[in-house]
Amino acid sequence: MTKETEDFSSSSKCAMVIYPDLRERSRSSCNPEARLEETIGLALAIKLKIVHSSVLHLREIRPSTLFGQGQVSLLKSYVAEKDVDLLILGSSLTPVQQRNLEKALRCKVIDRTALILEIFGARARTAEGRLQVELAALMYQRSRLVRSWTHLERQRGGLGFIGGPGETQLEMDRRLISQRIIKLKKELEDVKRTRSLHRQARKRVPYAVVALVGYTNAGKSTLFNRLTRADVFAEDLLFATLDPTMRIVKLPSGKEIILSDTVGFISDLPAHLIASFRATLEEVLEADLIVHVRDISHTETLNQKQEVIKVLEELELSEALEKNFIEVLNKIDLISEPVQALFISPDSIPLSALTGQGVEVLLKRIEEKLGEQHRIAEVIVPLSAGEKLAWFYQHGEVLSRRDEKDGIHLSVRLSPENWMRYRKIKLH
Repeated sequence: MTKETEDFSSSSKCAMVIYPDLRERSRSSCNPEARLEETIGLALAIKLKIVHSSVLHLREIRPSTLFGQGQVSLLKSYVAEKDVDLLILGSSLTPVQQRNLEKALRCKVIDRTALILEIFGARARTAEGRLQVELAALMYQRSRLVRSWTHLERQRGGLGFIGGPGETQLEMDRRLISQRIIKLKKELEDVKRTRSLHRQARKRVPYAVVALVGYTNAGKSTLFNRLTRADVFAEDLLFATLDPTMRIVKLPSGKEIILSDTVGFISDLPAHLIASFRATLEEVLEADLIVHVRDISHTETLNQKQEVIKVLEELELSEALEKNFIEVLNKIDLISEPVQALFISPDSIPLSALTGQGVEVLLKRIEEKLGEQHRIAEVIVPLSAGEKLAWFYQHGEVLSRRDEKDGIHLSVRLSPENWMRYRKIKLH
């Protein structure tokens, strides 16, 4: 399959996107056409001008160049004909394959990981986000010392994987990179401790935390903005959100919760990249409820769901997926057939974050789910035990109070965590 792609950008850098599809792999559920489109979406997210894109089917992987000699010649003709500055491959490349392809094609070549890192480098806004991006990029770069490292030159944002002649080049050896990695990990540990303190402070308020998760570009930030009336960056771009954002949301009953918008997931994300962003994903680990936002209009929606579930399971959230989990089917305004015809679970909530349709249903479901987690304790607090009485008011929701001669009779709704604390310290 070959196609010419419309110029979506005013950028002068001409890019060609190729998805290498191994015949054996093509028998799997992975759709090579969809993977190609996803890679194009990643390239467009940083304003590259796509002049050609195609799927190339491989009988086998060549260790030296990935492609066979005939396909390398074909790519070389595309590069010359389209005046291509950059070849983007929608799969991983070894350093040797990357170097040999650059020599043969006489243009810069990057793989999917480098492209994702470039987007992360251009989008990260907070200090934590920048630390995470640099750590992931350094770990990726450590095995590719044949190339120049340009992340210190930020004239146009990004991490410099795509940068051409004229940019400042700084060659770093393995020892210097390793030292920087150690330093970054220490800094991220400090960030981790700070976030932990913030979470402890929130627990004392206390607010339940609801985390939005989902495949990149599923509409999480649009839904977040709709629910919180915030103005988080939300566009029809892959990885529009990188830094975690939290806001207070009022439920139908008037009760307030904290809603967290997280980085979008994507298929085949390298392990070191997930590890580097673990601090961001810790908001999911600490959440009382996970809301999985799916783009129901996407042709690969089921595969995207599986990728998200796989990452959540890697974060050891299997139990939460069974109990404290809501599935949202977003972008119903983009589909013509009824949602019921898509073989979706009846427990899923169809909505449109763009129009607001179904949002009230989601808020009610969130309230119901959080309510299911709480337990009601009937306690008698001695009249002289002011601290114990204050504990219940601070950590629970007092449903009723009766002052009697034998003490203060309370009916209190407690979260699972505070229920365990209540049982442990035997406040009753």
